[in-house]
Amino acid sequence: MTVDNPSRRLQGLLWLAVIAWAGLIFALSATPDLRFVSSDTMDFFVRKAGHMAVFGILAVLIWGALTASAARRTLALSLMLTVLYAASDEIHQSFTAGRHPSPVDVGIDSVGALIAVVALTLWLRSRQAPRDASRDRG
Repeated sequence: MTVDNPSRRLQGLLWLAVIAWAGLIFALSATPDLRFVSSDTMDFFVRKAGHMAVFGILAVLIWGALTASAARRTLALSLMLTVLYAASDEIHQSFTAGRHPSPVDVGIDSVGALIAVVALTLWLRSRQAPRDASRDRG
């Protein structure tokens, strides 16, 4: 079966990006004793900021894939799916040497996803406002 519809092809590529990004998160979670800098304090902040960033990106990627799929309430659904993946990621870490599951990390991941979804919402509204203004003038 071939997919000739460009929107279907785009939809498939967007879901592939979600899967690839989730795979990256999975691979990082499977890395024992993951450290980024030698200082314990700096490493803590780098890792927590990294949690927020990677799950924020995941939320935006899921939103894009859902939007291409014509799903309803895409922002809320992308946030919910990201939080569920964050929880499953912590469970996954419990099977990795030197790692442990943390409900706090799920919260940090969720905050990162929420920040990304709020930023995306503000950006979408800012793009919509000039169009609405030009329609009112026309």
